[in-house]
Amino acid sequence: MGFFLGGRDALIVVDMQRDFLPGGALAVAGGDWILPGINALMDHFRQREGRIILTQDWHPPGHLSFASSHPGKNPFAPVAGIEGIGPLLWPDHCVAGSAGADFSPQLETVGAHLVIRKGYHRAIDSYSTFVENDRLTPTGLAGYLKEVAAGRIFLCGLALDYCVYWSAVDGRKKGFEVVVIPDLCRGIGARSSAEALQAMNGLGILTARPEEIMA
Repeated sequence: MGFFLGGRDALIVVDMQRDFLPGGALAVAGGDWILPGINALMDHFRQREGRIILTQDWHPPGHLSFASSHPGKNPFAPVAGIEGIGPLLWPDHCVAGSAGADFSPQLETVGAHLVIRKGYHRAIDSYSTFVENDRLTPTGLAGYLKEVAAGRIFLCGLALDYCVYWSAVDGRKKGFEVVVIPDLCRGIGARSSAEALQAMNGLGILTARPEEIMA
């Protein structure tokens, strides 16, 4: 399968931030390995007048998704009964304005058209780049894409089984054709990543290799 790219296509690069890369507070194994491929794909989109959107986790200090906000709880402990938070608690990560919230210095950000920040409400987490975890609060991404007449979105980045997955699902619900690039994603867990890919396939979300897009 090949893809002819143009102005109605958008590439969404999800959460390529220091805290999600090796050495960060919530590192995804191998997250740094996909940076060269993502840079190459962004350049390909630029040459074909596609839109490029970068997303950032952008939490205030004391965010309710942090285990440190729940006395006696450790990172990765399950949590229930708090709307918009869970199913797990996380280490403090991507605190707004911190070095950990910065994009990787190896990510070529200059050509991006838009940066979407999510998770900045203290009491609501945000895995999806479209809708925060209360399933009500929009990030503004869908409105932007519709304003620029984008009809198809491509997703890569971190983490496949969380923010990439929920972004793909919500993008499909918003009426976009969605293509996920697994080779340019990394997940937190092997099993959860495989389950995410299977679930996306069942929803009509496509997957593609980088070479199919850059052919």
